[in-house]
Amino acid sequence: MKVFRFFFFLCLLGFGFFFVKSFLFPKPGSSPFNAALPKEHLVLFVDNLSLNIPQTTTATVKDFLQELNIPLNEADYVWPRPDQALASGDTIILRHSRSIKLKTGADTKTIQTTSLSAPEFLAEQGISLGDNDILLPNPDTPLTDKLALQIIRVHIEEKTINQPIAFVTTTNEDDTLSWRKKITTQKGARGNKALTYKIISYDGKEIQRKLLATEITQPPTTEIVTQGTYVKVGKASTGLGSWYAFTGTLSAANPWLPIGSYVRVTNQDNGKQVIVRINDRGPFGPNRIIDLDKVAFQQIASLGAGIINVKMETIVN
Repeated sequence: MKVFRFFFFLCLLGFGFFFVKSFLFPKPGSSPFNAALPKEHLVLFVDNLSLNIPQTTTATVKDFLQELNIPLNEADYVWPRPDQALASGDTIILRHSRSIKLKTGADTKTIQTTSLSAPEFLAEQGISLGDNDILLPNPDTPLTDKLALQIIRVHIEEKTINQPIAFVTTTNEDDTLSWRKKITTQKGARGNKALTYKIISYDGKEIQRKLLATEITQPPTTEIVTQGTYVKVGKASTGLGSWYAFTGTLSAANPWLPIGSYVRVTNQDNGKQVIVRINDRGPFGPNRIIDLDKVAFQQIASLGAGIINVKMETIVN
């Protein structure tokens, strides 16, 4: 009997100790008193949605979310923590994890985040945007699961490029200088102009170039060439001149003049003249004294004329 009383006493002592410990040091959400008491005026933020919950009898944050049929995953952000006991006036924040594909230049990677906006996500990743950089889609676009973000790095610069200016050549004539002489009396020199462009590049690739200004920093120097026109002639002959296609140069055929000699041919109908080099023999028809190459004939008559009256003078200088 004494043994039974002692055992009963030990049971009462153990139950009392358990009761006191549970009352004074309850595990989160484990107190039967906490479960039984209603909690009022709770505020729930789920991503971008705000809800006011008048009352609940659930004990913990996790139970509260389950009561509202709100899914909860391990990667989600929850504050307070899911096993935290609820109390009236509590604010619960839940941010669901979402998968974001981020492309920067040639690099693409998939990142898990609980951020709610693109700016918040970029700040989380330690990524900053320059004043001209572009974020696609628009930064105000909600950050939803599987959203693809692209950052385009925009570089804008003004660049000045030097461009050479070709010089022009002018020719004047000197009738005291032999027709074979050509003298450069002023050497030409290229000039320079500075072209200033506004250049826009996306991710290092130029997509637009706009000319802003042009400045001639060094004008070109005109080259001046003096061509002699003095011709000293010797024996003259008159007769018929014709044409043929041979070398395509200022040359002609003659029956008797030395190969390599020069003659001045004058069209007696219009006074036009051309100097040619004898490089062939012929023509051999009656009164035919010269057969001009096609290009030479064209300088003093039309090809349709065929045969013309000419004066041929040998050149001795």
